Amino acid sequence: MTTTAPQVGKERGKKRGGALGSTGLYIAVSVAALLFLLPFYLILRNSLSTDPEITGENWKLLPSFQWGNIGELFDDPTVDFARSMWNSMVIAVSMTVGTLLICSLAGYGLARIPYKHANKVFYAVLATLMVPTAVTFVPSFVLVSSLGWIDTYRGLIIPGLFSGFTCFLFRQYFLGFPKELEEAARVDGLGYWGAYWRIVVPNSLNFFAAMATITFISGWNAFLWPLVIGQDPSSWTVQVALSSFMTNQTVNFHLIFMATAISILPLVFVFLFLQRWLVQGIAQTGIKG
Repeated sequence: MTTTAPQVGKERGKKRGGALGSTGLYIAVSVAALLFLLPFYLILRNSLSTDPEITGENWKLLPSFQWGNIGELFDDPTVDFARSMWNSMVIAVSMTVGTLLICSLAGYGLARIPYKHANKVFYAVLATLMVPTAVTFVPSFVLVSSLGWIDTYRGLIIPGLFSGFTCFLFRQYFLGFPKELEEAARVDGLGYWGAYWRIVVPNSLNFFAAMATITFISGWNAFLWPLVIGQDPSSWTVQVALSSFMTNQTVNFHLIFMATAISILPLVFVFLFLQRWLVQGIAQTGIKG
């Protein structure tokens, strides 16, 4: 069967349209990537510049590469930035481990353990998402203060261990987890606890990695609660330390940008390492409602 001229013309038109569409898509993605990377370029450029180069009229594309800004940042007597980085790391890692443990157990219980009030408990958890943070901030501070947890890791970590949103995501994920695997585990004599640790968790590492990424970023970027609880400079987190470079009298632009560039490095490493699990895990929360 021979192809006619109109059919050949249509096929060529489709190929041209597909090529144009691909070219337009690549251009759009490239522009979006440049816009996304622009703030990171500005941070890196300004971190290796002097204050006059940052605020001056003669703006240059490349910095003057003031590598001494790194030593000036860590040698600043007013801010122990290395200590702040360590505090943020301890808090973020502890909150990530604690939140994953508590919320995954809560979500698994709500999704799998038969209990006549399970839905009521679940709705109560959802109700906490509707309460503004400002409403619970003062009572939480009074409780932490009465326990003597000011300027301690306990006061900075424990109040934020449970997240209603993370619990909701875990429940949604476990609802879509294959029940057949758990039933086979029960045939072998495992209870809910054994099935959770030996079957569910090892087969849910992608989702756990996604939740770990979100929780770690949230803990690292926390500012208001560490600002109130960490009153002593030795208890400052990296976000509180960043704010100390901007006062009513002076603004150390080069130190702010250098501190910002260094403080986002852990987030960049975590995101690059876990990015594929992040997208994959979030997509799995809507398997079954």
